Amino acid sequence: MQNRKLKIGIVVGEVSGDTLGAKLIRSFREQGIDAEFEGIGGPQMIAEGFKSAYPMDILSVMGIVEVLKDIKKLFAVRDGLVEKWTKNPVDVFIGIDAPDFNLRLSKSLKQKNLPIKTVQYVSPSVWAWRQGRVHGIKANIDLVLCLFPFEKAFYQKFKVPAAFVGHPLASQLPLENPLNSAKQELDLDIAQKHIALLPGSRRGEVERLGPLVLDAAQIIYKKYPEYIFLVPAINDARKQQIEALLNKYPNDFKANVKLMENTDTESKIGRQVMNASDIIALASGTATLEAMLLHRPMVTFYKLNWLSYIIIKLLAKIPYYSLPNIIAGKRIIKELIQQDATPEKLAIEIEKLMDVEKSQIQVMQNLTMHKKLLAGNSEDPVKAILNIL
Repeated sequence: MQNRKLKIGIVVGEVSGDTLGAKLIRSFREQGIDAEFEGIGGPQMIAEGFKSAYPMDILSVMGIVEVLKDIKKLFAVRDGLVEKWTKNPVDVFIGIDAPDFNLRLSKSLKQKNLPIKTVQYVSPSVWAWRQGRVHGIKANIDLVLCLFPFEKAFYQKFKVPAAFVGHPLASQLPLENPLNSAKQELDLDIAQKHIALLPGSRRGEVERLGPLVLDAAQIIYKKYPEYIFLVPAINDARKQQIEALLNKYPNDFKANVKLMENTDTESKIGRQVMNASDIIALASGTATLEAMLLHRPMVTFYKLNWLSYIIIKLLAKIPYYSLPNIIAGKRIIKELIQQDATPEKLAIEIEKLMDVEKSQIQVMQNLTMHKKLLAGNSEDPVKAILNIL
């Protein structure tokens, strides 16, 4: 295998996947493996020489009902990749997160009997809901790369090849993380208090959750006008979308809202904003793990189309939605989901975290979880992938 250039297909659907993909590409190079990479990637992967056949945003759809609206477009993308790799097969296809798309793509590749090994990097939440998916994974995936140790244990029960590769952020982010240094990195006044507002990085999320966080911030502002609100925009499209939402609010409140633009290919403005904030209010998703590893006090929220929510609720196997609570096996951060996700309730939870004692308890729990993730015996993802080749 190593006498010729490896051809590796990768598909990612959002910023966190793009970050993992870029790191994986660098790891292949650092280990002296001659490989070319193609599929669907974001700016970080493209900066590493990745050839993206479609824009990453094309897969940025959340929910069940929401996906149905874009189903024809998603099928066309999947069929386009299958056709591309039927004519010129890659050695291995690595789906990074985006399980609803990537698992179907792996299945389509297997049905064609192509000489392509399939890898799912970031396990879908089969341990949390729709556990029946594990049988499809066993049939169509040659290797699952797990971010958390409990996921590998789950797959072993079903005899699915899996490797615990650890979460790259756990080792990347320091255990000591001073708030003032983070504020200075973004040229913020260290004497001021900042609240991060993260309604999500996808268009649909900002549309659905943007008014919720801004309404909550307006309630806080009326009571605590000294707080400054930081809203990250990962690209120009999100910036324009958030600006359009902000235009509906009074000027005095808008003066306390700082829209923070992304300035590099790494799309890390969300992380920088969370790191520089005294309190974080964010949409439930991968970013909650990041906030936990930054050791900042947070409250999380989410709202789906009502039908998507009912379906998920019926299929869920665990009592929590956010990764910090799932990893801890108990509620360490407040979750405001669906009908509980109101501006009033969110404002109350943000206000609770202004209490230094309460927020410090959460910060210490975050630090404990960070250490727990570092303690696991993780494998190298590149070696695990090469093993199946």
